[in-house]
Parts: sequence; structure tokens; C-alpha cells
Amino acid sequence: MVNEPQRLTAADFQRVTDVSRETQDKFERYAALLTKWTAAINLISPRSLPDLWRRHFLDSAQLRAYLPPALEAGERTILDLGSGGGFPGMVLALLGCGQVHLVESDQRKAVFLREVARETGASVTIHALRIEALDPFAVDAVTCRAFAPLPKIIDLSEPFLRPQNDGACGKDAPVGLFLKGRNADRELTEAGKTWRLQTERFESITDPEGSILRLKLLSVEGGAS
Repeated sequence: MVNEPQRLTAADFQRVTDVSRETQDKFERYAALLTKWTAAINLISPRSLPDLWRRHFLDSAQLRAYLPPALEAGERTILDLGSGGGFPGMVLALLGCGQVHLVESDQRKAVFLREVARETGASVTIHALRIEALDPFAVDAVTCRAFAPLPKIIDLSEPFLRPQNDGACGKDAPVGLFLKGRNADRELTEAGKTWRLQTERFESITDPEGSILRLKLLSVEGGAS
């Protein structure tokens, strides 16, 4: 049996992420809104609220270390799929990782995301629609958490992960950063039946059974479903 990591406080989160007092204040406003709204709509599991700072905020914040470099501060463009309560996209926006596009088809959750953005000044654009309905645009990274199995994620994000220039599958290609649980190996195997991927895997600092997958799309092995 895997031991559950120790819960984090707001002060622990600030220490681990080394954010400014101003940024921490924004996260605390975000936490208050999340707690209030979760009582009315299904943003996160109510059972996870006592460990909000680890289970949701730090879990999302750890992706910051794996984003592609930005030429200048704030110049990255990040697309976050199935944002829900804002994880990981809203967290990355509050950390100053770039301009984040949050895609959330549930209208109530989209209203919540707009309220967080208004209260915190987060640099986000909220798309209240399904990802299939969003016209592709150039991004540096696609992120998601608990959204869908990996083959489906790649299928949906392929128009955004596709290199903008032919042959640009090296350092300039967009990356996918996906938080995955115990089924990561099986999902990677399934994805490999359709897609040829350049993949890296990192241990989660918040979930003993979790992984961070960083991948680049190289080609299709037999046509996407």
C-alpha cells in the first residue's frame, strides 16, 4: 500500500514554489473561491479540499519546471484542455508561465474560471466550448489533468501539437505536458499504436503513483481515430 504524502498548508505551498507574497495572496483568493464554489458545482472532490494545496495547487505548479523555455517572460502560449476548476492551467497562469488558454465546455465551470480570473488578474483566455470546436492556433505547450486517456488527449490536441514548420520536431515543436496516474504505462502503449512520439517521463512530487508525461508529436503510425 502506498503511503499518502503529507498535507501542505498555504505557507508550505509558498515555500516550495518560492512565489511572492502578492502571488500567494492571489492563490489564497483562488482557494477561497474554489472552496465556496465546490459546495455548489463539481469542480473538485470535496474530500480533497482539506489537502487542496498539495492535491491541486502544487500538483499543477510542478509542471512549470517542464515547460519549454520562453524567449521573454510571458511570451509562452499554453493551451489547457478540460480545465474544470483551473488545474493545471489557471495555476500556471498565476505563476506567470505565459498566456494560458483554458478550454472548458461546462458553462458553470467556465463562469467559475472567469470569476477566478477577475479576482486574481490571471493572464488567461477562457474558451467555453469543446476542444473539437476550437480553431487551431500556435501554442508552445498543451496541458491537461484527469481529462481523458492519453490516446484521446493526443487525438484532440494533435492540431495544436503539430509542428508549425515541416520537420520542426526538435526544440521548436510544441510539447504536451500531461499529469497521469497509475495507468500511464498502459496509456503510453496504446498511444504508440497510432502515434510516433518523443516521450519523457518524470515522477510526480505530489502523487506516489503519478507521472508527468512530456511528449512531442513526430508522426502518425496508422491514422488517428
